[in-house]
Amino acid sequence: MEQLQYHEGRTEISQLGKVALIERLTQGTACMGDDCAVLGVGDVRTLVNVQTLVEGVDFDMMYTPLRHLGYKAISIAVSNIAAMNGTARQVLVSLAVSNRYSVEALDELYAGMHLCCRRYDVQLVGGDTSSTRAGMVISVTAIGDVEQSKLTLRRGARHNDLICCSGDLGSAYAGLLVLEREKVTYQADPNFQPDLDGFDYVLERFLKPEPRTDIVQALAERSVVPTAMTDVSEGLADSLLHLCRAAGVGCEVYEERLPIDYQTSRVCSEMSKNMLPVSCALNGGKDYELLFTVSQADYEKVKEMEGINIIGYITEQGMPAVMVTPQNTTIELRAQGFQGVEE
Repeated sequence: MEQLQYHEGRTEISQLGKVALIERLTQGTACMGDDCAVLGVGDVRTLVNVQTLVEGVDFDMMYTPLRHLGYKAISIAVSNIAAMNGTARQVLVSLAVSNRYSVEALDELYAGMHLCCRRYDVQLVGGDTSSTRAGMVISVTAIGDVEQSKLTLRRGARHNDLICCSGDLGSAYAGLLVLEREKVTYQADPNFQPDLDGFDYVLERFLKPEPRTDIVQALAERSVVPTAMTDVSEGLADSLLHLCRAAGVGCEVYEERLPIDYQTSRVCSEMSKNMLPVSCALNGGKDYELLFTVSQADYEKVKEMEGINIIGYITEQGMPAVMVTPQNTTIELRAQGFQGVEE
């Protein structure tokens, strides 16, 4: 029998960051490090993903409507299927709750889940419930499929491939900053009335993200199969490093090409003189936009696609992942540690 090995000393999870932690935990296993597990053989492959949301880490009930939370839980699971160029078909939901939640509250949570399922033509086919002494934990297992010829992994990026992303970046984190600001003010003065006017877009981006299944469909309509893809859940820098490390390549992205909405810039300027919108885009996370690479041969097909931005290109093996500023200086990209609502 194999002997268990114990390690002396202690390393804080925050010291590694998510990318390095996943690599460490999956070392020596069959895990491919993609957004989903790929099962089966033949022309169609099955995709399976598990997504867990923990109260106090991934969401704060002080400002998160239960219906929005249910919608978001399904949405981000569907996003992981889309990040493999696939289509989500079914979800299973496991829920652990404390006795401070009523049956009516859970009805509201599941109303949001059913709404998202209907919107993206996904069936909620089962799951499990349990109790916990504090808070709520939601775990969603998404099941989908993709044609083998269209399956897109993280490790497929090649030298000179174009780097593309959908939508805009940093807006979800900007929404979180607004909500956290209002929370702090309310805690200091319970009679305070939150002022959220003018922040509708960034608030919705954080509370009710939408999976970019439309981008998967648009690429298919143009016969474009990305060489690598993931979704932007922990920030652009983290996602770029996932793609580069998986393929053993480097990249250059251009700061001036990063798509950032004006509301995101406004939030950053209001929060702090030192908070740059590009920092929100690189490290904020929770945008659930698609980051992917395509061959140079597909440039003409993607350059005019609505909602797609070409932000850089893949460099050769052994090169670092960097961002080039408008002043033509390079900044090496680094993955941030875990970020949640409690931070």
